[in-house]
Amino acid sequence: MRFLKTLAVALLCTGALAAHGQAGAETLKIGTVPGAYSDAITAVAKEAKDQGIDVKVIEFSDWTTPNVALDAGDIDLNFYQHRPFMENASKQKGYRFDIVGIGILQNIGLFSLKHKSFDQIPVGGKVAIANDPVNQGRGLLLLQKAGLIKLKDGVGFLGTVDDITENPKKLTFTEVEGPQLVRITGDVDLAQGYPHFIVAAGTFDPTSGLIYSGIEDKLFAVSFVTKESRKDDPTIKKFVQIFQNSEAVKQQIHKSFAGSDKLYLLAWQK
Repeated sequence: MRFLKTLAVALLCTGALAAHGQAGAETLKIGTVPGAYSDAITAVAKEAKDQGIDVKVIEFSDWTTPNVALDAGDIDLNFYQHRPFMENASKQKGYRFDIVGIGILQNIGLFSLKHKSFDQIPVGGKVAIANDPVNQGRGLLLLQKAGLIKLKDGVGFLGTVDDITENPKKLTFTEVEGPQLVRITGDVDLAQGYPHFIVAAGTFDPTSGLIYSGIEDKLFAVSFVTKESRKDDPTIKKFVQIFQNSEAVKQQIHKSFAGSDKLYLLAWQK
């Protein structure tokens, strides 16, 4: 269990551990990150238990360890990454993972606590951006959309800071683990941001972004991921079905995104 954060919360109904006390009960350990994804799993735990599945949420503070833990068998599935992120991690590390259920499509943005428009970003301004290839590329595309930089033709969401061809304001970039971007937004002129992390941190308004990515296709929807060998596991499939049909999940996700429909959509419904 060396990969698991011991801040893991056993999401069980009040009483003794059902995994040991209820005949036929199955336990699912689900790795996630704080905010909307963890909250959504928490919201459905009672419904899952009522249908014979005891859910344990294991919270991680980074975007690397949940896949390490899944590959090691310390968790049964995780819920924090989209397909391009999963495919990139699998290519780099040799993971054999598969998506078993689509989830939440988050609308990322660019945020500033110092400036009210892109015109106010100074020459030599500091920009914080995600440090992993796929999410960094998405942030750079937003910067290009805002007119602050230009990227090499065709790099798309796989672009990196090395693919910047025009940078008229001579912006400098700080590459940060995605979940930590919210913590340094106040220290830079502009930062890539993820609304649900901003809500969880409670440090500023997640609807205050200067620009948003817009409703992109389901490629970037955070999904349930498990080992390829367990993609047909009946307990996992049952849990995903419970999750996608839960009114409590929908209500919690809306709350986790500050009650703003512009920050997300339920990708499994679209």
